Amino acid sequence: MEPEPTANTQSPKMKIAVLTSGGDSAGMNAVVRSVVKIGILRGCETWIVREGYEGLVRGNTQDYVPHEAPLADPNAAKRARGGLKSNIFENLRFGDGDLLRDGTSDHPNGRSLKGRYIVRAGFDDVRGWFAEGGTLIGTARSKTFRTQEGRLAAAHNLIKEGIDALVVCGGDGSLTGADIFRAEWPTLIDTLHTQGTITQEQRAKHGHLRIVGLVGSIDNDMSMTDLTIGAPTALQRICEAIDNINSTASSHSRAFVLEVMGRHCGWLALLAGVSAGADFIFIPEHPPEANPWEDEMCEAIQRHRQVGKRKTIVIVAEGAHDANLQPIRAEYVKDVLSERLGLDTRVTTLGHTQRGGRPCAFDRILPTLQGEEAVKALLESTPDTPSYMIGVRENKITRVPLMEAVAMTRAVADAIAAKDFAKAMSLRDPEFLQSLENFFTTSTLYKEKQLPENKRMRVAIMHIGAPAGGMNAATRAAVRYCLKQGHTPLAVHNGFRGLLDDLIHELSWLGVDGWTARGGSELGTNRTLPDVDLGAVASRFQEHNFHALMFIGGFEAFNALLILENGRKHYPAFNIPMVHLPATISNNVPLTEFSLGSDTSLNALVDACDSIKQSASASRNRVFVVETQGGKCGYIATMGALATGASLVYTPEQGMDLDLLRQDVKFLKIRYGLDAKGRSEGRLVIRNECASTVYTTDMVTKMFKEEGGSLFDSRSASLGHTLQGGVPSPMDRARAARLSLRCMAFLEEHHDKLQLQPSRVKNAPPESAAVITIQGSAIKWVPVQDMVQHADMKNRRGKKLWWAGVKDLVEALSGRSELL
Repeated sequence: MEPEPTANTQSPKMKIAVLTSGGDSAGMNAVVRSVVKIGILRGCETWIVREGYEGLVRGNTQDYVPHEAPLADPNAAKRARGGLKSNIFENLRFGDGDLLRDGTSDHPNGRSLKGRYIVRAGFDDVRGWFAEGGTLIGTARSKTFRTQEGRLAAAHNLIKEGIDALVVCGGDGSLTGADIFRAEWPTLIDTLHTQGTITQEQRAKHGHLRIVGLVGSIDNDMSMTDLTIGAPTALQRICEAIDNINSTASSHSRAFVLEVMGRHCGWLALLAGVSAGADFIFIPEHPPEANPWEDEMCEAIQRHRQVGKRKTIVIVAEGAHDANLQPIRAEYVKDVLSERLGLDTRVTTLGHTQRGGRPCAFDRILPTLQGEEAVKALLESTPDTPSYMIGVRENKITRVPLMEAVAMTRAVADAIAAKDFAKAMSLRDPEFLQSLENFFTTSTLYKEKQLPENKRMRVAIMHIGAPAGGMNAATRAAVRYCLKQGHTPLAVHNGFRGLLDDLIHELSWLGVDGWTARGGSELGTNRTLPDVDLGAVASRFQEHNFHALMFIGGFEAFNALLILENGRKHYPAFNIPMVHLPATISNNVPLTEFSLGSDTSLNALVDACDSIKQSASASRNRVFVVETQGGKCGYIATMGALATGASLVYTPEQGMDLDLLRQDVKFLKIRYGLDAKGRSEGRLVIRNECASTVYTTDMVTKMFKEEGGSLFDSRSASLGHTLQGGVPSPMDRARAARLSLRCMAFLEEHHDKLQLQPSRVKNAPPESAAVITIQGSAIKWVPVQDMVQHADMKNRRGKKLWWAGVKDLVEALSGRSELL
């Protein structure tokens, strides 16, 4: 998701409007904020359409009344850019942002937006928006816009304001409406001209409407993209609810049936099932195969109860049905569990709690990057290019033809209606099918082992390095896969120290049941490497007859794997398949773009910084310098700055010097000077703990305080180990299960190849010791020896950092790049 460099361009000044439509979702405000700010930075005028397509139809019946607020420092503009003009100055604020954020836009007394639905938005009008849930600009399903007359009125209202580009954030219906609007545009303006409603000059100037769509949907039901805006936050709400329910369910040995949203798509139910460790799920795309399905469900749950499980969680998507399309209701599932199994069962319907609340970190980062891509797509649009939908594949922001994505999405619903469930599954993205298979693997207690004796392995699982969210979820998935196949999963406690102390025991299916929601490391972890006594380590391998080894950890785990692979020529015990699953909040393992724990850490940082920023804003003029962990890797600081709207970020990669600090002080003075008098906002500066040994957090805080004078004050906060702890995010849990099971398949594949070698002493090839990585839109295996050339071993990070350009985007969105 590397961002494009953001700068003011020489393209003609385009007028861009952004609207939200359909059901609301967390992250929509981040889209609006991103489009407005990036649009202004690119030299455009930006507008907000209130109440979705209905706002386009209603337009403006009242004129805009300029609202001039005195600046905190009237001379600030003269000091910026050497006194040169800037698009930020011309579009700093128009005074309506607070009305939208406060919900007083239609208040009859005083300043009001009543009668104005297409509103000019300035750079500061959207500040702080992306920490808010829902959509501040409103959304409505417009019956009028579905008519030709409604779209004619909408076209006229856009032309009146001179707008020729539209960003739509909504579901498939909203995006279809946008494409229809664009297709009809030439006919609409011809009609308006014939009626005398617009002039010939307006007709010529607005001959082409540029459209781009972003998908805002908590259901994650759009094809050709891995994630939709709002889905990660909705999943987090569901998993929080299940985590809370688990304790009471276990206390009373109860069963709970949860109904979650998902009328035509089971993504929420499926990922919640994987992330929260449910016993059974019902989703529209894959109804139970057994007829009657009640027998299949009861048999699976009964097996869980027989081995001693005290709680039962069943998740039902609201659109769930059986193979004959007969609805499956939560209340009926409850009755089945009560009557057939005698379980004390309760029903919980989460309803609209799934939509509400503050966006999680990813639902701030993703909309921001997609908003930037949307503006870029509009600037590059021609009458011959299709309307694009901005999506994401693994870690890559994508553009796909909007109507192709809509057509594929609707084909899923058609396939379900035709009872062609195999086709419905094939039309979902590949990760959806993998997640379903992963759920069955991790939730089912199989009667029979899947592999014959000669293919079974003794698999050692070890955590190395600092703890990270998702380590336990990955271990749980690996253990359950082992038990399904017939392997023996062996926990090595306390890393290599524990191995040498013989702290090894076999893990059970029930013993790891509750590990998905547990933070930290249940096995224990430290930074000790195998070269502390390589011969003794090899002896333990031989003594316990390890056939395969799985490391879960950060840079130390990568180092440990490298040491063991190099030791193969001296110690035959290391000639077994070995794999490293990256798990570190620092996200510093070379080549891979995501490590387990980094999403959990970002969420912890966002929660803390939201509270800190609230305090800073209450003081009106306070800068908080927030110190984060991360070692010599600035990933958490940089992405955290993007997710919290920080003004500045300091990382080890870029370093710190006096010239930089001098410029940053100048920027803060200008930025606070441009605030409306008495209405300055609190601002954040994120500093990685290792950004500099000289310019420490305390020194920078004191410098800002001294230089701020009457404009701003400064305080500091160190987040420390809070970034390592807490409950793992659903994204980290789901990714842990997915990657862990891929690791187990890798170990099986290379174990089978070793078994084919005729000699008694096996010689494992270099590719059998590998790291699983996410690169762009694909998952790739990289032999550990090949990783070395991509690693900065001294600084314990990769040489090439996909997120390096995000720092420029952070500072552009704060105005630094434009004001200095």
